[in-house]
Amino acid sequence: MHNPVMAALDLPAAAALALAREIAPQVGGFKVGGELFTAEGPAVVREVKALRRPVFLDLKFHDIPNTVAAAVRSAVRLEVDLLTVHASGGSAMLRAAEEAARDEARRLARPPPVVLGVTVLTSLDDAALAEVAGEASVARQVERLARLAVAAGLRGLVCSPHELRALRGVLPAGFTLVTPGIRPGGGGGDDQKRTMTPAEARSLGAAWLVIGRPIYAAANPAAAAAAIAAEVDGTPGGPTLRM
Repeated sequence: MHNPVMAALDLPAAAALALAREIAPQVGGFKVGGELFTAEGPAVVREVKALRRPVFLDLKFHDIPNTVAAAVRSAVRLEVDLLTVHASGGSAMLRAAEEAARDEARRLARPPPVVLGVTVLTSLDDAALAEVAGEASVARQVERLARLAVAAGLRGLVCSPHELRALRGVLPAGFTLVTPGIRPGGGGGDDQKRTMTPAEARSLGAAWLVIGRPIYAAANPAAAAAAIAAEVDGTPGGPTLRM
């Protein structure tokens, strides 16, 4: 059965790799984000890939189309399974990212990674979004960017769990939805403002649940990861990543 728990390795390198080795049997994959990648570079992705779990490279590329395409090609060569681009980069940038992922994967004779469009960061609520985008509704902005991503050929999105139900109503079948802002048992959201429990998010169609602090800050991370996986075991969810 697909384990939807994607553990975020948001720690210094030595601690992140130790955590990954400890919890690998209890999770479905690992997220390598900006802190870890900036500190350690591509080598850390290769070390995490050696644990034989899907790797989600979450660098949120956002630049001119040619630059993003080149970055995506580099990510494909690292054999990552998912990667992120900001959907607000526009349709030309999104198309360039998806085409680069497919072309480079074809050249290497391997499956292309799922390029995920980031809609609205889960740290933003309506008021914060209005400051940066002139749009006072997170829900409207998420749907607008989701439709843009679909039209550009992307096969997945990152979104808050609170947008899952609405997005499943407008996205094509088989579209991969990845949700941060997951807090087991209604735990505190920290800087995440739009959160949900793992079971709730999975039942609404999330394919992957990105979970950081509830695992790595736990007294026993392996036990915490196992408990989260058990919470969602058997809960209907969205499409899974075929490895």
